[in-house]
Amino acid sequence: FDLMVIIKHSSLLFLLGAEQISMEDCCKNGQKHGTDHEDCASLPLISESTTCRIVQEQCCVTVLEDKMCTNGINTAKDQGACDSLFTNTCDTKTTKLTIVISALVLKSVDQISTCLWCLLGKCAHRCVGNDTCACFKGYKLKPDGKSCEDINECLVGASNCRGGERCINTEGSFRCQREVSCGTGYELTDSNNCKDIDECETGIHNCGPQFQCQNTQGSFRCLPKVQCGSGFIQDALGNCIDINECVSQTGPCNRGQICVNTVGSYTCQRNSVNCGRGYHLNEEGTRCVDIDECKTTENVCGGHACLNMLGSYRCECEAGYMFNSITRLCEDVNECRHYPGRLCAHKCENTLGSYKCSCTTGFALAADGRNCDDLNECESTPCSQECANVYGSYQCYCRRGYQLSDIDGTTCEDIDECALPTGGHICSYRCHNTPGSFHCSCPVNGYTLAVNGRSCQDIDECVTGSHTCTENQSCFNVQGGFRCLSFECPNNYRRVGETAARLERSEVVRCIKSCQPNNIACVLDPTHSVSHTFISLPTFRELPRPEEIVFLRTTVPAYGSYNFGSYDVKFDILEGNVDNAFDIIKRVENGLYVGIVRQVKPLIGPAMTVLKLSMRNLTTQGDSGLNIVNVHVFVSEFWF
Repeated sequence: FDLMVIIKHSSLLFLLGAEQISMEDCCKNGQKHGTDHEDCASLPLISESTTCRIVQEQCCVTVLEDKMCTNGINTAKDQGACDSLFTNTCDTKTTKLTIVISALVLKSVDQISTCLWCLLGKCAHRCVGNDTCACFKGYKLKPDGKSCEDINECLVGASNCRGGERCINTEGSFRCQREVSCGTGYELTDSNNCKDIDECETGIHNCGPQFQCQNTQGSFRCLPKVQCGSGFIQDALGNCIDINECVSQTGPCNRGQICVNTVGSYTCQRNSVNCGRGYHLNEEGTRCVDIDECKTTENVCGGHACLNMLGSYRCECEAGYMFNSITRLCEDVNECRHYPGRLCAHKCENTLGSYKCSCTTGFALAADGRNCDDLNECESTPCSQECANVYGSYQCYCRRGYQLSDIDGTTCEDIDECALPTGGHICSYRCHNTPGSFHCSCPVNGYTLAVNGRSCQDIDECVTGSHTCTENQSCFNVQGGFRCLSFECPNNYRRVGETAARLERSEVVRCIKSCQPNNIACVLDPTHSVSHTFISLPTFRELPRPEEIVFLRTTVPAYGSYNFGSYDVKFDILEGNVDNAFDIIKRVENGLYVGIVRQVKPLIGPAMTVLKLSMRNLTTQGDSGLNIVNVHVFVSEFWF
């Protein structure tokens, strides 16, 4: 019995596949149909859902399976065989299950009909015997004889859709959908019919609190809850508004009466005489007569002449006044506004009944009282220095060295030329401001002011004789001063004339070698000459490019032959190169080698150094001789 239960449940799971949808109503309907009709082939359509139909069918089959299972067990027990259960076809799944259970009871697999293969999943839907498969309603068998595919009832014309409905195919069935919408106020039912929407019941109306909703076909109405009485009309919000019968009705009162509206009604009153403006009732009260305003009202025209008219009056205004028909008064005529630019040359000022002219600043009123003449403001000396009269104004200007004040525009203030952005370049040394001008000054010693009054020139004390050098000293002029120097030739050297100086921009003291007889050490000394010179330099605080200061000229040809004497010269700085501020280069000028000493870095004075330079001649036998030049460099404190 346990084995039969397992097979039964397994069969149910196989038939149901993997569908796990809970639809109790669909299942209950299938169970009831299986119990009442013992057939699951013609189940009623209770839902268009494919899932519901599958659940409905499976629940119906389960009821039949339970019943056939019992029959199989009883047949096996009573007859000892299952032959009577075999038929020519395998019509239903329940029959297949009965055969299996009967066979299990007999425990003889050989007696199981070939229909059993249907239960083992050979057919996608159901087996009909002789290894033949069939499909559920709405499906057709595929060419493989086992699988089933959906029938498109819409395509083959098997639907029963009515006119105005469109067929839509679904899995295993179809549905009909209305092509035209039901329209406002209607909704489509499950039976594909249009049903009126009760807006009042569903609460989708827009009736206000003072109205009651009444449903109509396709719409609704809002009926007032409160009914207005006679003499009132109801507005869109349900409020009762009074009806003006005097306006809404034609002649509600008799002739000789006037209609007076009241709340909810109206009254008729006897018509009385009503005189307009400028009239009043006669003594009998029967007609209207003119009022003479010129007699009854005191000073009605404010001192101007009064002219009575029928129902009104008019004032005859004096010159400079104009009658206002609205205020009925004589009002001042604003000539300045009525005739702009025509009465006065400059400014027009209105007065009571007239006007007067005035002039702008810088002008005076002419004798005619209308035009304006230019006023010479310079006569009152408004400027601190110079004044120029212009039309309608004046202009102050200043003498050289002064500028006009930005505050009052009349005072001249001294220009501090030394404080101007270019003040640092006006004077070489120092600038001194003076009222309306300036002057330059130079250092106290060593300089004098140039003719241009701005530059500082060096005083050559050696030329003017203002130096303090002794007889055995030589005076050397430097920028801003002088130096007293004494040069003595070393042993074995003698001083020669200075006519053949080879140094530019300086004076030279030259000593050449002069050996005593048999002085081998002197002869072997490679130094042929020792020279002294000096140079004065300003303080270069900025040195954009190297400054060439000393030129050492030689007699060695630049492209001389290697076989003929000297063929090259080597220049060096041996001592005194402070902060590497100098270098020496070799250059060719006029076919000869020249050594050039350059200042490559700034030196801040006052400073002094001695550059010891060497000129070494190179020959085919090696160094042929050495010349020493001592350059005494004096750096001034100033840049000029």
